[in-house]
Amino acid sequence: MASSKDYLTFVLEQLSDLDSISYRAMMGEYILYYRDKIVGGIYDDRLLVKPVSSAISLMPTATYELPYEGAKEMLLVDDVESREFLCNLFLSMYDELPAPKKKKTTSKK
Repeated sequence: MASSKDYLTFVLEQLSDLDSISYRAMMGEYILYYRDKIVGGIYDDRLLVKPVSSAISLMPTATYELPYEGAKEMLLVDDVESREFLCNLFLSMYDELPAPKKKKTTSKK
């Protein structure tokens, strides 16, 4: 089941206090970026984030769920109604997230 554009819009509105939030549509789902780092995504109208230690400490009872078949488990964010919580979550996760991968450049001969 694909995620709805309405749910994406809602989550982006909740995160609007942060600079540099972006997303990319991917096979009916949405990958979420914070300052060019992948934080998580919206899968089947669920907000899932990478299970880094700061996210685990902020959500100690969060369930681990699969975004799609064959993927690594991610943390389900239940408290999407709280703008303050979501912004704090993304801010605290940022330093632990891996740097974006460099895009491969093709040399033309």
